[in-house]
Amino acid sequence: MAEKSKILIIGGTGYIGKYVVEASVKLGHPTFVVVRESTLSDPVKGKLIKSFEDTGVTVLHGDLNDHESLVRAIKQVDVVISTVGSLQLADQVKIIAAIKEAGNVKRFLPSEFGNDVDRVNAVEPAKSAFALKAQIRRAVEAEGIPHTYVSSNFFAGYFLPTLAQPGLTSPPREKVIIPGDGNPKAILNEEHDIGTYTIKAVDDPRTLNKIVYIRPPNNIYSFNELVSLWEKKIGKTLERLYVPEEQILKQIQESPIPINIILAINHSVFVKGDQTNFEIEPSFGVEASELYPDVKYTTVDEYLDQFV
Repeated sequence: MAEKSKILIIGGTGYIGKYVVEASVKLGHPTFVVVRESTLSDPVKGKLIKSFEDTGVTVLHGDLNDHESLVRAIKQVDVVISTVGSLQLADQVKIIAAIKEAGNVKRFLPSEFGNDVDRVNAVEPAKSAFALKAQIRRAVEAEGIPHTYVSSNFFAGYFLPTLAQPGLTSPPREKVIIPGDGNPKAILNEEHDIGTYTIKAVDDPRTLNKIVYIRPPNNIYSFNELVSLWEKKIGKTLERLYVPEEQILKQIQESPIPINIILAINHSVFVKGDQTNFEIEPSFGVEASELYPDVKYTTVDEYLDQFV
């Protein structure tokens, strides 16, 4: 068995980052996390960092804006994974520069964790956010850095607890608002599984310079199918209110940040079908659940059970 790569996670205290850190440790990789000094004094993140250390994670002090600290951290590892949030996506050029200077990285995974940004039909403001991720891809490729892009599609935890119903804290029991005609299919994956598939891919020659799509067959649902699944679980028929596309586009334009971004991403997925309206070709991509059939992933069906 080849030695497992040493992995550095930048953005490890963020929403998806903590799941990636956890999976890295669980799968036996020496795991490093870069954190800012200021993060340590944050009551919530401080606790999270302490829990990382308790599981054997090496915490390194550094900052995206401190080139030397990044290079120092990167020189200690084989693989760099960025899970930075939307506000720091553009700053990943600084990670690319540090990787270039360090010269030892076997693989870089930039912060993606959503739709495949090279295959989207999004409107603003999601369009710009996706374009920014695509720009980072081009910068990685231009520098000749070995890479893997993870297209994890929807985070189940963002969407399923309310079936994307604004203002609710649990899935609806009376009526449900459905964007468009409810037929395009989305993909909804549980966050621990996204972390696991991401780490599985880092040392895999089959994923080198490819997009890894997390598209397990039991997690592909149209909005209509999701509602039907939920109705079956609660033994009740919901009133379905369909919102025409023109109305959604108007809502996006009139909504404040970040609601407009969320609505625009939902439009891309549930109206335009951007997660499933293309085939994964071997020339550019591979599918995670086919590569790693040993991973027992949480299905949408199982996920919804907790809310019944």
